[in-house]
Amino acid sequence: MAIENIKMPQLGESVTEGTIEKWLVQPGDHVNKYDPLAEVNTDKVTAEVPSSFTGVVKELIASEGETLAVGEIVCTIETEGGNSAPVKEEKNAPDEQSAAPSAGKKEETKTAAQPAKPAGSKGRYSPAVLRLAQDNDIDLTQVDGSGNEGRITRKDLMKLIDSGTIPKAGDVPAAQTPTQQEQPAAQQAIATPEAPKAAPAPIESAPGDIEIPVTGVRRAIAANMLKSKHEAPHAWMMIEVDVTNLVQYRDSIKGEFKKKEGFNITYFAFFVKAVSQALKEFPMMNSMWAGDKIIQKKDINISIAVASDSALFVPVIRNSDEKSVKGIGKEVNELALKARSGKIKSADMQGGTFTVNNTGSFGSVQSMGIINHPQAAIMQVESIVKRPVIMDNGMIAARDMVNLCLSLDHRVLDGLVCGQFLARVKEILENMSKENTSVY
Repeated sequence: MAIENIKMPQLGESVTEGTIEKWLVQPGDHVNKYDPLAEVNTDKVTAEVPSSFTGVVKELIASEGETLAVGEIVCTIETEGGNSAPVKEEKNAPDEQSAAPSAGKKEETKTAAQPAKPAGSKGRYSPAVLRLAQDNDIDLTQVDGSGNEGRITRKDLMKLIDSGTIPKAGDVPAAQTPTQQEQPAAQQAIATPEAPKAAPAPIESAPGDIEIPVTGVRRAIAANMLKSKHEAPHAWMMIEVDVTNLVQYRDSIKGEFKKKEGFNITYFAFFVKAVSQALKEFPMMNSMWAGDKIIQKKDINISIAVASDSALFVPVIRNSDEKSVKGIGKEVNELALKARSGKIKSADMQGGTFTVNNTGSFGSVQSMGIINHPQAAIMQVESIVKRPVIMDNGMIAARDMVNLCLSLDHRVLDGLVCGQFLARVKEILENMSKENTSVY
């Protein structure tokens, strides 16, 4: 028999970690090669981890809800053939002479094998734990882990955050804190008591309340949105667009188009086409913040938000500037069907450079979107509504109006380029009509 390790796979080009959402097997279960072992969630997608071997599940190293870095061991499988043992057991296996040490020797061996963690040492932490510790100013050297071999998990940190007892860098246990008499007089003179940090008020369920567990997908969305809001200084702009001609054009062709192509031509496809054209003319909008530099992306890949009953996905329309309205509409339709049927893949959500969100489908008329990290902007397409508008000749007419709301990363973009970009999108949309716009 041989023990083989199953490691956390990389489920995307920028994915560095994954969370075990649900185990599909238990120790002792027989699995074949490529059988699914667990459902894993990342900030990009939920996917299944397949077995790389045929054999019997030996041990589940990671628990449900635990986040591990790519390449870390999630479980072990005992395969047929060979008689090698896992490396971890080989290193710890005692020789024949010390196979039965006395109780005293056992205690000494245990102490030597698990030395106390030196103060200030970094330890071995997952990226999720490091990010959570950094966001909440937690000193990890003072946290006791409940994971495998004392490893600190996200659950450990969330428990500390919820309780309000967060160990800070520089904190000293009470037994080691010098008394006021031992401090120099100069320090006593200038020392001022710091107000204790108020612990978050616990939220208790009342009779009739429904407690909904936080899924890995929802947790990943929350983490990505929090990262975006913490890192990117958001600014917001809005422009009003008269799309009366576009509405008339789309309504005049939708029946024939559906019969010919097999899917509906939506207003959203026209909006994505207009944004893609404007991005080509204002490439700075298609950029990302990279610390010491700004990366202006060559390809125009539009991320769109698609919601299912239980999750939100952000698939990507690649090279949207090279596609027709019909091509964009077809891809939007296909991606939405894949997301809602659970068939969307990680590759479908990679490489987005700018996000267009169809908030108008819910009847919204004004909203402020959170930027889809690491992109520099997101545009919300609001609901098209009829409103009285004063025309150039002074007459009042009922027109189809829509608000376009832009959230921008002020590290990358300024009001000037964003205003010019929105004005160009407005111009393109207001000139879409049967006479000068083709869907093919």
